[in-house]
This record gives sequence, structure tokens and C-alpha cells, in this order.
Amino acid sequence: MEQPRTALAERIAERRVGVGDPRALVGEMRRSVLLVPSVDGRLWSAHAGGVRWVCAFTHEAALDRFAEQRGMSDRPVDYAALLGARIVDEIVPGLGEPAGLAVDIADEDGSMFFPPVAGIVPDEAAVDTGTTTGGGRGHGR
Repeated sequence: MEQPRTALAERIAERRVGVGDPRALVGEMRRSVLLVPSVDGRLWSAHAGGVRWVCAFTHEAALDRFAEQRGMSDRPVDYAALLGARIVDEIVPGLGEPAGLAVDIADEDGSMFFPPVAGIVPDEAAVDTGTTTGGGRGHGR
């Protein structure tokens, strides 16, 4: 049975059809508890377009689809339940490279990327402020 859409998934759907307030979307992401898969205690991330993307999911069904697409559905997927604000304010800057948040990437019509720009990540981790410091500890895959 499909889980009901979370408030964040609703805001993502609005933006994908060109309505809704982008600031409300970012605010909802920051307030939402997201499921971040982990392997050997390290949060799952992927590189694309010169950015490391921390992969997170709005609910377990979305995480399960991701695991299935990656051929990982034969065993339970470990994950951390983290506030979006913690991901973009603490984890992303600690990666030491341009990094952002990718939500529900297994859902082609429901995914959303929160890039490493001012207003989403702290200024010192944003690529558009000229103050990116790099330097943090590496996490993820």
C-alpha cells in the first residue's frame, strides 16, 4: 500500500508543476524528517554535475523504490531519520566539497534537488557566495 504524501512531497509536486512558493518548499524541507540510507554507518551520497548529493527520502516507500532500483531490496536498508535542516546546515558543509540534498530520487516525477546555494545551505558551503571554504570531513560514498 502506498504511503500518503508528506507535506514536503506535496510542496515538491506544486513546484514541479510551476506553482507554490520556492521559499515555502525550502522551509518545508528544513522542517521535514527525511530518511537517508546508510551503508556501513556512512550516509548515502552520489556525485553528479560536480556536486555531491546527499540522497534522502520523504517516506519508507520512496526509500524502498530506491533500494529496488539499486538491486538492494534483498535485505533491509539501514537509514538515519534526520531533519532536513540538519542535513543542509551540518552534514552538507562537513563534506568539504560542493554538496546539496537530493530528495526522492527514485521517483522521476517527484524528485527535487536542493543545490548548494545561498538560502539552502550555509553561506560558507554555498557555491554562489564566493565564500566556500571546503575543508570538512568526508562522509558518504
